[in-house]
Amino acid sequence: MVVILQTALGTKDTSCESVVTNGQNRLTPQHPPRDASPAGLMSIAEETLTEFLSKATGTAIEWVQMPGMKPGPDSIGIVAISHGCTGVAARACGLVALEPTRVVEILKDRPLWFRDCRAVDVLNVLPTANGGTIEILYMQLYAPTTLATARDFLLLRYTSVTEDGSLVVCERSLHNTQNGPSIPSVPNFVRAQMLPSGYLIRPYEGGGSIIHIVDHMNLEAWSVPEVLRPLYESSTVLAQKTTMMALRQLRQIALEVSQSGAPSNWGRRPAALRALSQRLNRGFNEALNGFTDEGWSLMTNDGVDDVTIIVNSSPQKLMGLNLPFTNGYPSVSNSVLCAKASMLLQNVPPALLLRFLREHRSEWADNNIDAYAAAAVKLGPCNLPGTRVGNFGGQVILPLAHTIEHEELLEVIKMEGVGHCPEDALMPRDMFLLQVCNGMDENAVGMCSELIFAPIDASFADDAPLVPSGFRIIPLDSIKDGSSPNRTLDLASALEIRGSGNKISSDLNVASGTARSVMTIAFEFVCESHMQETVAAIARQYVRNIISSVQRVASALSPNTNLNGALQAPLGTPEAHVLASWISRSYSCYLGGELLKTEGERSKNVLKSLWSHSDAIMCCSLKALPVFTFANQAGLDMLETTLVALQDISLEKVLDEHGRKGLFTEFAQIMQQGFTCLQGGVCSSSMGRPVSYERAVAWKVLNDEEDVHCVCFMFINWSFV
Repeated sequence: MVVILQTALGTKDTSCESVVTNGQNRLTPQHPPRDASPAGLMSIAEETLTEFLSKATGTAIEWVQMPGMKPGPDSIGIVAISHGCTGVAARACGLVALEPTRVVEILKDRPLWFRDCRAVDVLNVLPTANGGTIEILYMQLYAPTTLATARDFLLLRYTSVTEDGSLVVCERSLHNTQNGPSIPSVPNFVRAQMLPSGYLIRPYEGGGSIIHIVDHMNLEAWSVPEVLRPLYESSTVLAQKTTMMALRQLRQIALEVSQSGAPSNWGRRPAALRALSQRLNRGFNEALNGFTDEGWSLMTNDGVDDVTIIVNSSPQKLMGLNLPFTNGYPSVSNSVLCAKASMLLQNVPPALLLRFLREHRSEWADNNIDAYAAAAVKLGPCNLPGTRVGNFGGQVILPLAHTIEHEELLEVIKMEGVGHCPEDALMPRDMFLLQVCNGMDENAVGMCSELIFAPIDASFADDAPLVPSGFRIIPLDSIKDGSSPNRTLDLASALEIRGSGNKISSDLNVASGTARSVMTIAFEFVCESHMQETVAAIARQYVRNIISSVQRVASALSPNTNLNGALQAPLGTPEAHVLASWISRSYSCYLGGELLKTEGERSKNVLKSLWSHSDAIMCCSLKALPVFTFANQAGLDMLETTLVALQDISLEKVLDEHGRKGLFTEFAQIMQQGFTCLQGGVCSSSMGRPVSYERAVAWKVLNDEEDVHCVCFMFINWSFV
C-alpha cells in the first residue's frame, strides 16, 4: 500500500559538554563560551581525542551488536550501535589491506565515500606542537528525501599520532566559542551536531591496518516530519549510511589496488567505474535537494502538491549536456527540469520493490510519454532522459561492476528498438542507460534501496555529462533501535490520502506491526527554456503516472496482501472480516447462491475467499455521490488503485454513460428487490484505462441489524481493453 506524502532522546551524557533538552529536543550547551584562540582550540582538540578514544576502545558508551550482522571471515567487521546515549552512535572495527597513512587520506576525503556528504570545506589549518594538525571544517550533508531539510556542521578535526604509533583523526562540532570561526545559519540547512567521533588506525603486523571507527551525532530530529524521525533517531541507519560505508570504501579501494593491472568491463579501470557510480548518486542528490547555489529554482505548480517541479538554467549545470543526447540531431537545450515527489509505502520490503523496478521497467514506464513529447516539445532524441523507455522491444542488462559485497551494482541498460520520433519508425534505435543499484539485500537492516540511471550513448566517456533520475526507498519501522525503543509514529500529522481531506489513523498499521518505508522519486528532463511550462506539465504527469504504477506494484508485492495489513478495512467501513461475512450472507439471501467457497464458517476463511475471488468485487457507499469503500484484489487491479486510495474514486467516474444510465434505471430495483443484473459493457480504471466486463451483479449488503450498509458490485470476466 502506498500513500502520497504531502509535503525522544536518551539521558546518558557522554560528551564533554553537559546538555539540556528543550521542547524541540535540541541540545543546548550549558558551559560558558569556549576560547577559540590557538591554545583554546588545542584544549578542545585534546578533550575531543580523549573522549573519542574512550568511545572507540573504552566504555564511555554502552554498545550493542548491530542488528542483522553476521560475524565470520566474510563479515565487513565488528559493528555495534549505541544503547541509551545522547543522539545516535555507531562503532566498527575491521582489518583493511591499506597502509595507515593511505587510510587517513581516504577517510579525510569524506565526499569520496560518504554519499550523503555534499561538501567539506577547510576553513583553517593550525599545526600543533606535537606534529599534528587542527582543522576547522564546514560540512554539508544532503537530505535523503524531499520531505526533510539538509544538514550542515561546523567542525574541529584533530589529526595526531599516539605514543604507540597509531594514527588518530577525531572530530567534533564547534559551537559556543569566542573569537573563533563561526558560520551563521545557512538557508535550506539545519545545523546539526557531531559529538566526539573519529578514526583510530593501527598498523597491522602482517601488513595493512586495523581501524576503529566511531560516529556520534545529534541530527536534530525535531526538524523533520514525525513519520521520518526514525531516520534521524536510529543508530542503525547511522551505522549503515556512514560507519559501515567507510569500511566498505576502504575494502573496495584495497581490492582495486590489488587488481590495478587489469582493466574491468568496457576497458575501464575499477576506480573509473566507482567514480561513475558516485557521479550518478551525487547528481541524483543534487536534483532531489535542488539547492539554489547550484542554480535550481522552484516553478509554480498546478495547485496539487504531490509533485514538485524545479528548474536549472545555470551554465554549470548545462555544460556539455547536449553531447551524449544528440545522435546527429541539432539540439539547443538550455534548461534542466526536475520533477520529484515522495510517498509512504506500507507492507512492501524496499529490496523486493527495487528488484522489481529494476527487472520490469515496462511496468512503471509511461508508454505514452513519447507521444506527449513529440507533440508538445519537438526536441532531439533523449532530451527527456529516462522517459524514452515506453516503446521498446526489450531490455538487456549489461553488468559493468559491483562492490566487494555486491551491495551495489553498476550496469548499462540497453533498450532495444526505441523509437525517438516518427522518423525512427522504420529504423528503431537502441538506447543506453547507465544505472546504479543499491540495497537489494532484504536482510540488510536499515539500508536504503536505490535505482538511479542516466542516458548515455554507446561509447560514453568517463567524464561524459550525466542527468540522473531514479528512485530511493528508505525503510522506517525496521530501523528502530535502542535510541527510540517504544515510540510510535503519528501519521495523522504528516499524511493525507491522495490529496483528500481524510487523514489516516496513526495506529492503522502500527498496531499490526506492518513495515513502512518512504520512496522518493526524482526525474530530470532537458528542454529549451521557452518550453519549460509545457515540459513541466509533461514531467508532472509522468511522475504521477509512475506513482500510480508503483502503487499497483507495491500492492501486488506486499507479503501481507492476502490477510493482514493490506486488508484492514478502509476508513469509514467495518472491520474487514465482518464486512466479508455481510457481503457473502447478503449475496446468498438475495441471489439464492453461494458467492464464496469457504472451508468452514470462520470469518478469516470468508475474508480470504473474498479477497482471492477471480471477479472484481467492490462495495459502494449510499451517499449522494457514491464512492468505493472496499474492494478485493481483483477489484483493486481493475480500478488500478489501492485500498487506501480507493475511497477517492466515485462510482460515476468508473462507469461510462451507458453504464450510468443502466444503473440509474436499475437502482430502485436494487433497493426494493435487493439485487439486479447489469449487461456487459465498458468502464474505466482510476487511471482512465478502458475495462470491459461480461456482465455485472449488484446487491444490497445488510448488517447484523438488517439495515442497508452499502451496495456491492461484482464485475464478471473483466479485462483491460
